[in-house]
Amino acid sequence: RELNELCEKMDMPIEGLHTETGPGVLEAALAVDEAGAMADKAILFKTFVKVLAQKHGLMATFMAKWSHEYPGQSGHIHVSLRNRHDGSSAFFEPSDRLGMSKTQRNFMAGVQRLMPEFMALYAQTVNSYSRLVPGYWAPLDATWGVENRTTALRLIPGSAKSQRVEVRIGSADANPYLALAGALGSGLEGIEQGWEPEPMVEGNAYTQQFPPKLALPNSLWDSAQRFKASAAADKLFGAAFVQHYAATREWEERQFRRHVTDWELARYFEII
Repeated sequence: RELNELCEKMDMPIEGLHTETGPGVLEAALAVDEAGAMADKAILFKTFVKVLAQKHGLMATFMAKWSHEYPGQSGHIHVSLRNRHDGSSAFFEPSDRLGMSKTQRNFMAGVQRLMPEFMALYAQTVNSYSRLVPGYWAPLDATWGVENRTTALRLIPGSAKSQRVEVRIGSADANPYLALAGALGSGLEGIEQGWEPEPMVEGNAYTQQFPPKLALPNSLWDSAQRFKASAAADKLFGAAFVQHYAATREWEERQFRRHVTDWELARYFEII
């Protein structure tokens, strides 16, 4: 209740807020807004949660994976586009059985195709990749499906007001400005190039095999290499940013490699 009241005062209402099974696990849905304002809201929301928790003698974390006993923490992005000239939905086509316009297909294809190259924008820390492992309810491939919560992209059919796509790969620790830039940039590139998405996934994507081109990097280092070599990233964000950002992710990985984890000590200290 306190969090809802605080967010209302800051003109950033939460559409949904409920606790999930397990201690300290919370899901919040921030009300829709334009991309820049949405990133602002996400940053403010994280700050509010931390301050409110501290006020009550608690500590809130947005780590992607804070405990091996619980599923990871994600940061999903719902995206829709509006036509600039009249504000109508660019994603909705009533004659299509899924309500999906050509623009939405192309947009989704762009996000799907470039997701392996842009993972460093969605999963930005070493810890992000602790969530992206088999068995922890997180996509490992750039897949899509209709109302399918096991795929990286979830098509949500609806009306002109609600037709959208959910990018489900991002983690809670992500900088929302970078994650949104990755989703929007890749989607707009798909529209510009007229790309079409790969075949739709039906059923549980976690139990299926997919072409190697859809496989996502499984470490921060590998993600940085893919991003650094991406021609699309250079085009969308500029070579200077791409090289600098990739270098910061490489540095982060190197810092991690300098340390010994508790798991390594517990497993190897005595028996090796």
